Amino acid sequence: MSYKPDLLVKKASVGVLNEIFTPLSIEERIRTLYKYFDEDKVLFTSSFGTQSAFLLHLISTTQPSQKVHFINTTYHFKETIEYRDQLVKLLGLNIIEVLPHKGQNTLTTEEKWWEDHPKMCCTINKIAPLEPIVAKHDVWISGLKSYQTDFRSRLRVFEEQGDVIKFHPIIDVTEAEYLGHLLYHKLPRHPLESEGYGSIGCTHCTLKGKGREGRWVGKNKTECGLHPNYFIKKNA
Repeated sequence: MSYKPDLLVKKASVGVLNEIFTPLSIEERIRTLYKYFDEDKVLFTSSFGTQSAFLLHLISTTQPSQKVHFINTTYHFKETIEYRDQLVKLLGLNIIEVLPHKGQNTLTTEEKWWEDHPKMCCTINKIAPLEPIVAKHDVWISGLKSYQTDFRSRLRVFEEQGDVIKFHPIIDVTEAEYLGHLLYHKLPRHPLESEGYGSIGCTHCTLKGKGREGRWVGKNKTECGLHPNYFIKKNA
């Protein structure tokens, strides 16, 4: 029997889920998730950035049929697309490409919205395309880690986000554990990581830097908007 979240009791349910899942290992968390949620109600997204291979590998070995949604903003580094294709082939991923509205995407290009309106640029090219997809799911797997930013350090394994539950199975992994997993399983690294890019997003808003220091430099912005409370199901 799968778990069906009810909006009226969601906060209590998230608390119960955290009590159940927090003591488990990462692999046990992922495996147990599908005892509570049907796979077709589980959303998994990946940016195929510098730290994506870890969770992608875990999902591919624990729940290989899980679809992986990739938001193609059209502004990715060519190295990111090449890395995506490499991991899809290596791990046998079931990839689903998500594209922004063509006309709105063109407008952001013509007016270079990433310069003066980075939040709106992310909304058009990342958030809006994913919104109807999120609305069809009950739980959303995310690869956030607590050591990455102050915002992420406050997250639990499960968090209520609008009308979807975010699942952070690797939130409490240490950097040493993360690096050890990559080495042990001989997982390839993003080709730009060796050039000094600690975190990689779109070309216009990514510079070299340790951790996430190179993201939206000088823009008073640290997240694209996928992780804070943006998503509300319109039919709720």
